[in-house]
Amino acid sequence: MASFIESGWLYLITHFSDFQLASLGSFFLHESVFFLSGLPFIFLERAGWLSKYKIQTKSNSPAAQERCITRLLLYHFGVNLPLMIFSYPVFRYMGMQSSLPLPSWKVVLMQIIFYFILEDFVFYWGHRILHTKWLYKHVHSVHHEFATPFGLTSEYAHPAEILFLGFATVVGPAITGPHLITLWLWMVFRVLETVEAHCGYHFPWSPSNFLPLYGGAVFHDYHHRLLYTKSGNYSSTFVYMDWVFGTDKGYRKLKALKNNEVEARSKQI
Repeated sequence: MASFIESGWLYLITHFSDFQLASLGSFFLHESVFFLSGLPFIFLERAGWLSKYKIQTKSNSPAAQERCITRLLLYHFGVNLPLMIFSYPVFRYMGMQSSLPLPSWKVVLMQIIFYFILEDFVFYWGHRILHTKWLYKHVHSVHHEFATPFGLTSEYAHPAEILFLGFATVVGPAITGPHLITLWLWMVFRVLETVEAHCGYHFPWSPSNFLPLYGGAVFHDYHHRLLYTKSGNYSSTFVYMDWVFGTDKGYRKLKALKNNEVEARSKQI
């Protein structure tokens, strides 16, 4: 398996420059993973399939979904792509490389764990700041246009927010100067996580059923349903920051009430 990956990587670095791989390659990978993982939830919602797993009974209109996709393409090509191009020198300066040999799986794993921990911390405070009155009204309210989120709404946001919260995702790699393949894996994990958190469905196979402290769709869906001053649940992937600072109390109370109702009904049966 390792030799297969190295052979594939050798092909990439001999046919494309570092700049092409780090900027254009990263953009292509991001778009592919994002839309391939997010579009199926639009089809599920329109067709009404697997509706028993849908968190909210409400659905978005096709017009709203199409508006979301149109703006996403505008933001991705107008903000994300230029950002990836112009940030390339910074990552090169911080030590990013794409040459062989590839890093060991232990190095990759430790770096990605570090990225998750740091991203959770930085994102929590950035997200919480965006829920102050002025920033919510002028910036973050764009993301909350969809009170019933679906996968693609995960990156539907004001350009200023894309830059502001995007810092939480790139600060870890910028510090460690990883191999490009590590950066790509981190990007894939983050995209899949944020799409899942906004998907609007809670399946038996959802990560939150298996990973301790993982937020997931139910956790973040609660955040979208409530008014900005009372929502809480500001965490990104893992929810320890909300637990530490008590910003998930409303969510935990509601969850406890629902669990009690389920237990009461089961006893009656």
